[in-house]
Amino acid sequence: MIPIGDSVRARTFPYVNIALIIACFLVFFYEVGFASNISKLFFDWAVVPAKLTDYLDNPGDYSLRVLFTPMTAMFLHGGWFHIGGNMIFLWVFGDNVEDALGHVRYLVFYFVCGIAAAAAQVWVDPDSAVPMVGASGAIAGVLGAYLVLYPRATIATLIMPFVFWTAYVPAFLLIGFWFFIQVFNGVASIGYAVGASEGVAWWAHVGGFAAGFLLLWLFRPRRPSATIGQPR
Repeated sequence: MIPIGDSVRARTFPYVNIALIIACFLVFFYEVGFASNISKLFFDWAVVPAKLTDYLDNPGDYSLRVLFTPMTAMFLHGGWFHIGGNMIFLWVFGDNVEDALGHVRYLVFYFVCGIAAAAAQVWVDPDSAVPMVGASGAIAGVLGAYLVLYPRATIATLIMPFVFWTAYVPAFLLIGFWFFIQVFNGVASIGYAVGASEGVAWWAHVGGFAAGFLLLWLFRPRRPSATIGQPR
């Protein structure tokens, strides 16, 4: 199921959300067009749990850069489907969360959720040497906030791959089902190299979502909710 629109009408232009999407695509274009060694790029700038945990014990063995990887990893992606799926979710849900929080608050909120997502994955699998890339942890935080702000919104959802038709699903059902899948797969992955076999850091999604759901109360909007109409 792929969300393609929602019924919430933003009242402000989502400058930050669009800037984040553009930044992710620019970094991805650099990956596919100019990076001479993509594996080294990921190992240097992605979140590698083993490097982060080892840094705490032996900080002199690593560049200070390792501490910034939870931020830089948010702009790296592993392929067209990876970045495409993430950016669709960010496009559909991010503008309304930005509208509710305000531009600066939204930017801070986004990065805090992304850092919390990385922390959750590192906590569950601290010895993993698999680089973790992608904006999905931060976007999971956006989904958590959206669920609190607009649980009764309607999400236009593309159903695939065997048939292509659009269903209109309440936000609390779509996001709730998405979160259930993340928890289910996260629990099922315990005891294995988390996310390595499937290429998905499930606990980063769970951690990011939980952070967004809870942190919204700290970043909560001071203005009325946006208008809910028909899905666009």
